[in-house]
Amino acid sequence: MADACSTEGPEAYDIHSAPIMAPFVAALLDAVRPGPGESVLDLACGTGFAARAAAALVGPTGRVRGTDLDEGMIRVARRRAPRIDFIAAPADRLPYDDSAFDAVVCQQGAQFFPDLTATLTETARITRPGGRFAATVWAPLDRQPYFLAHERALRAYAPDALRYFRRAYVRTPDQLTSALRTAGYGALTHREVTSDIVLPPLGEYAYGHLAALWGGLLREAGGENAVQSAARLVRDELADRTAPDGTAALPFTVHLVTGIR
Repeated sequence: MADACSTEGPEAYDIHSAPIMAPFVAALLDAVRPGPGESVLDLACGTGFAARAAAALVGPTGRVRGTDLDEGMIRVARRRAPRIDFIAAPADRLPYDDSAFDAVVCQQGAQFFPDLTATLTETARITRPGGRFAATVWAPLDRQPYFLAHERALRAYAPDALRYFRRAYVRTPDQLTSALRTAGYGALTHREVTSDIVLPPLGEYAYGHLAALWGGLLREAGGENAVQSAARLVRDELADRTAPDGTAALPFTVHLVTGIR
């Protein structure tokens, strides 16, 4: 398990992904509008970005849960928010009663479900009639200049990582809405959300984020030099978008899909 100073692992993922996730977590929760006293599940919660934000909305009388298959992510989520109940569990076999939740949200997890329909059918089971569902997935890679720079860096220094990397950008809103309809959701909607996000100075941030996400595969391919070279490539790719203080304001785009049980 990574400690707070580590450049890799779930702890570092939580730190370096936070500025990118924040505006889309807000959009996700705005789509389901959890209120005081309601119950919310953060599905494929990672380190719990959406769960922590939901807890502030449902208040002390509400209930927030989070599940993820990755036990390392769950350990960090528990440290970040010890009052939220986080459980390591597969998304298609959730440890909850029928109709247990008023709302279910999924922030950047639906790309990785092996059987999307089976997972959303399970999600429908634990959502009360009239309950809300919302998910975000990344729009195609060519809409994401920051992640496109990551792809070029991996192609240059750890090409074997690309088969994992590209999975994050292939889930379409049509696939999501079709699976939601099959699972029993109605009132389906889809819209794009774009946010211009100011990233911290890329001199350190590009290295830290790459190491958090891909450090193991980069080092396996070329040692520490591969991580440093990949980070330099990311910085070079984004040089024309970088301010004098090293920060970079970049557009990120997601598909936001919603449904009602």
